[in-house]
Amino acid sequence: MNIIKYPTVSEYKKICERPHFDATQLNKVVCGILDDVRCRGDIAVREYCEKFDKACIEDLLVTNAEIEEAYDSVALELRDAIILAHKNIKEFHESQRFESKPVETAPGVVCWQKSVSIEKVGLYIPGGTAPLFSTVLMLATPAKIAGCKEIVLCTPPDREGKVNPAVLVAAKVAGVSKIFKIGGVQAIGAMAYGTESVPKVYKIFGPGNQYVMAAKQQVSLSDVAIDMPAGPSEVCVVADETSNAEFVAADLLSQAEHGVDSQVILICTSEDKVNEVQAEVARQLALLPRKEIAAKTLENSQFVLVEDTHAAMDLSNAYAPEHLIICTKDYNELAGMVVNAGSVFLGEYACESAGDYASGTNHTLPTHGYATTYSGVNLDSYNRKVTFQHLTEEGVRSIGRAVEVMAENEHLDAHRNAMTVRRVKVEGM
Repeated sequence: MNIIKYPTVSEYKKICERPHFDATQLNKVVCGILDDVRCRGDIAVREYCEKFDKACIEDLLVTNAEIEEAYDSVALELRDAIILAHKNIKEFHESQRFESKPVETAPGVVCWQKSVSIEKVGLYIPGGTAPLFSTVLMLATPAKIAGCKEIVLCTPPDREGKVNPAVLVAAKVAGVSKIFKIGGVQAIGAMAYGTESVPKVYKIFGPGNQYVMAAKQQVSLSDVAIDMPAGPSEVCVVADETSNAEFVAADLLSQAEHGVDSQVILICTSEDKVNEVQAEVARQLALLPRKEIAAKTLENSQFVLVEDTHAAMDLSNAYAPEHLIICTKDYNELAGMVVNAGSVFLGEYACESAGDYASGTNHTLPTHGYATTYSGVNLDSYNRKVTFQHLTEEGVRSIGRAVEVMAENEHLDAHRNAMTVRRVKVEGM
């Protein structure tokens, strides 16, 4: 990890840089796979499944029998944990329901909005070294609450052609409509274009590796919407002399074990605490099963010593972290200073893991600085707002002439005339 002491504001930009790489060749590979899936459908999907996942899949759709078998095979303690997490996620997202109120903007002019769910959504759940069954809950639960008619899930199979049982249990609990044994770029292509087996969806959600992220961005240009652009996962911890070094180190390492391209940042007002956390990170790292991954991540990570908590929050807002943990004595005050962050964790007991799994908030969040412009996944992510307006004769009298004048000055005579013919009728012009 790199230690930076008392940086100036002009140095913030360099501190906030994420690891980057040349994606030119990657994008070419992704484009080729997507084009192939678009043209050859299921045949191409099966070929890529065999090539990348080393699995020969005859029937891409997971059967009800497979789901029930998985449900029975998962340990009761894990099943109960999934059910508890689902309850909390459901409760939090149900609180986000939109209520529209008609507004009379002028006499005789009433406007309002209606929230309408996206009919078909696709969820991508990574497999690999850490099958993210928790992400199934995070994505499918709000989709179900929103009223999406079809919730399609794609996830890579293992070499025996089976899906991780916990993923299937989470999908059953959250109400997924269809589950397919498809991973990687081919899964994104299948959901974006549709195949003989996989229905085309209108919006794709979910994390993935660099290939999956590139695929999502490519299909979003003309074929389907996506939840957000994303990069590797990250956490920023803001600490002071009162912070618990053991907790802080654990939080940094919990993020560092995600992958070698992840990033962690500590911003602290106490040099003694920085040294204490550094020692604690080394101690805990040695005990981790995924210590090689976490150690590699720490190479891209920063420990930053700042003058005070105001400087800490200025740097945090410049960084715009996916996860922000504020574990200072004045965390409530600093919470009011948050401008850019995906999800915020306050106090010494609110670890990122709570939000990742069971507190109820969503863990699908903007990364790579996109927290400056994007929200994390929420109920609105699965809805569209349709606007309505109604004008009476009084409404024509209220705004009719203003509409005509504005249309005339934009040289759009047909626009002007659409209002003029109504004014003639109403006002007898």
